Amino acid sequence: MPYNLLARACGTLSPRAVEQAVTSGLLHSIQAAPGIRFDGSDVPAPTFHQDAGESANAEDQAAWAHRAGVNCLTVDRFEGRYMLSGGSDSSVALWDLQSVSNNYNQSRFKPAAKANKASSIHKYGITHLSFYPFDSLAFLSSSYDHTLKINATETITPSASFDLGSVVYSHALSPIADHLLVACATQHPAVRLVDLKSGSTAHSLAGHRGAVLSVVWSPKDEYILASGGADGTVRLWDVRRSAGSLGLLDLEDSIGISRVNGRNTRPRYQGKAHVGACNGVVWKDDGRFLVTAGHDERVRVWDVGVGANALSHFGPIIKNTHLSTLLPLLVPSTVGNRTEKVMVYPNEKEILLFDLLDGTLLKRLRVPGAVVAQASGSSGQRNVRNRVTSLAWRAGDVEFYSSHSDGVIRAWRPRGKTEAELDREEAEGVDDSEGNDRKRKRQALDEVFRDLMRQKITFT
Repeated sequence: MPYNLLARACGTLSPRAVEQAVTSGLLHSIQAAPGIRFDGSDVPAPTFHQDAGESANAEDQAAWAHRAGVNCLTVDRFEGRYMLSGGSDSSVALWDLQSVSNNYNQSRFKPAAKANKASSIHKYGITHLSFYPFDSLAFLSSSYDHTLKINATETITPSASFDLGSVVYSHALSPIADHLLVACATQHPAVRLVDLKSGSTAHSLAGHRGAVLSVVWSPKDEYILASGGADGTVRLWDVRRSAGSLGLLDLEDSIGISRVNGRNTRPRYQGKAHVGACNGVVWKDDGRFLVTAGHDERVRVWDVGVGANALSHFGPIIKNTHLSTLLPLLVPSTVGNRTEKVMVYPNEKEILLFDLLDGTLLKRLRVPGAVVAQASGSSGQRNVRNRVTSLAWRAGDVEFYSSHSDGVIRAWRPRGKTEAELDREEAEGVDDSEGNDRKRKRQALDEVFRDLMRQKITFT
């Protein structure tokens, strides 16, 4: 860090290079922040904060954000200030990430607004939440009650509702498009398009042979859409075409479709991206790569320009068994070095950081807490296997948040100076104790040797 500042002062490094070096260091030092808690209970927040020595007990006193479990998270892309969370009990909470500023790593957040189960905007569990891409004062929500709704952020009240007739697993609205088409992944074997301007829900994109589990719009082309389904296929769509589908991605194709004069010479309409259901499709923010996750416990990276499998291998450590949408988190291109592309993967009871292109495991973050936790639902207390259900990156900072089936929202932030000093002191203490142990053992061996040398040995 001092070298970067000196080089910048001398003019040998650009501001962007300094930013890349700093954010890369912060990214690789991310760890759990157990002192940051999100409390969705009706108990008022305390007027004091824990001391640093009490942070180890934070998990014992961990507050739940949603009693029945947290299904999804999203953070607004403008300021990175507001976060929405959706629960398994249909509750929705709005969190102001700047409401607590006394201590960076010891904070207790209370909802700025909340819709409880009784007054919730949905009847059943929330499946997906997303802020309106052009204004964070509105957000979209989908649920197991077959509906997609537009809601006011400040009051968490619905302003429009669309009944799609089947479970809505996820939805997506293009962040760059002039059209207001919301793509919905539902139990119906077609991508449903909801036009927010006209209110029409009649248009659909047929092609999948089972439920559609995940959808995402291209960040560079406003009319291109990708979807993953229970049939293991990942399809690309152009909503302007009558046929709709541009083709499929094939896991056995590492070359891609050749192009002549800017046109594909052989569109592909056969092949699978996964040998199981594909329940996660994410587009890199530069538009070059598409990342998919499937029940074959594989994460695949695709070169979208030619539709080729980039052959990134993340090893046998990947886990993915639930039908609900599971979206890997792709770190924004503005964070880290220019050649660095990092993927954060919610791997059941842990969070893994990978290099996106070569599959190298960069960091393994263990999730605190019990493997099996208790959650409260309509049927009373029940035991649930604690797992990571969703990840959300905070814009304008190097940190992210994770939601869990035990009802807790956890924060992940770079290690600060205080934590580094505590780790260094602990390491020095361990070194001192190990040195003392070695000294005692050496003294004992010396005494044994001297006792042996004092004895007179005779041979007969």
